[in-house]
Amino acid sequence: MDKRTSAILVIVMAVCAGGLRAEEARPAFGISLSGFIKTDVLWDSRQTTSLREGHFLLFPKAPRPDPAGEDVNAGPVFNILSIQTRLVGRVTGPDAFGARTSGLIEGEFFGTADGDTNGFRLRHAAVTLDWKRTELMVGQYWHPLFATDCFPDVVSFNTGAPFQPFARAPQVRLTRRFGRLSLVATALSQRDFASNGPDGASSVYIRNAGLPELNFKAQYAVKDAAAGTEALAGLGVDLMRIAPRLVTDSGYKTGESLGSATVMAYGKLRTRGWTLKAEGVWGQNLHHLTMLGGYGVERVLDPVVRDQAYLPLETLSVWAEAHSNGAKWQGGLFGGYSRNLGARRPLAGPLYGRGTDIRDVVRVAPRLVRNAGKLRLAAEAEWTSAAYGVPDARGRVRSASRTANARLLPLVP
Repeated sequence: MDKRTSAILVIVMAVCAGGLRAEEARPAFGISLSGFIKTDVLWDSRQTTSLREGHFLLFPKAPRPDPAGEDVNAGPVFNILSIQTRLVGRVTGPDAFGARTSGLIEGEFFGTADGDTNGFRLRHAAVTLDWKRTELMVGQYWHPLFATDCFPDVVSFNTGAPFQPFARAPQVRLTRRFGRLSLVATALSQRDFASNGPDGASSVYIRNAGLPELNFKAQYAVKDAAAGTEALAGLGVDLMRIAPRLVTDSGYKTGESLGSATVMAYGKLRTRGWTLKAEGVWGQNLHHLTMLGGYGVERVLDPVVRDQAYLPLETLSVWAEAHSNGAKWQGGLFGGYSRNLGARRPLAGPLYGRGTDIRDVVRVAPRLVRNAGKLRLAAEAEWTSAAYGVPDARGRVRSASRTANARLLPLVP
């Protein structure tokens, strides 16, 4: 950490301390600090497609034969990282417009790119106005396709990706409650989790489309705190448009864009002893959600202007999980499957996305957790298999063969 970063953190902590003193004098306004220290011990049986020195694992890399036919990617990998150590500030403020106000600031040392590992980055920064039945949130928070009431509780930081949508986004979210039913409408942009395109992953593609991503979600929940039971079900629809280019290869202005849609359904059942969760996602152009998918060039519209039309690649993903709810010991099992369904019509140009040479990915991950007060020790074995092959004219992968990776996370606090 450089001196400038250290100085910034000292200032932030001083401000927070001032806020805490203010909270004692005026309970209606202030900030409370929390967070945790987390260390991950990682061992992989082969090289993987991942982020931050292998910390955020997606799937194993494809075989890469050397001149002698040996697979370069077949060697094991070991690492120890503490970059998930986190700081959280929860702000309470005075009422405004007849609503209770609150704020959330959260950061970690995950960095914004692989070259920035250990760098402090923003996770969440949002202000909420709550009118009891209606809630307005403005800021950066989880993408609504990441259901905060129903997501995999795995040990690995990937949180079930690439089977589970995983993204945070700047957004404006409106929630309306009707008893046990909640209806949510969200308008989003992109920042750290962005669509892919001719210039790599970038938030410029959605900005240049001139429209926000739109998400609509309904959730029904029944909870009995005294009995320790909970049941919920949710359904979401997401619509997005991006503009991959502003200028064609011939130097002409282009207004061609790509629209996509995603549907999600999920459910959770909790008893005193066990919790069961499941989710299914069908979607188009899911790169920004850290999932398989993307899009391709369908055809060249004009041989002189060289304008292009695009088609999204479609992805189907499902996961399920069961875990015990013991106070000291907890055991769990996660399973996920994701498949590249290709495009609906033949493609003529390049593909932009994640895992466009993968037919499907499978994962099984058992875990064991030991809680001792505020300290948690967790171990997990994560087996992930990807079927690599050759995309056909519609982006569907043919002649696929499987490559697997075994990840061990032993006693991670």
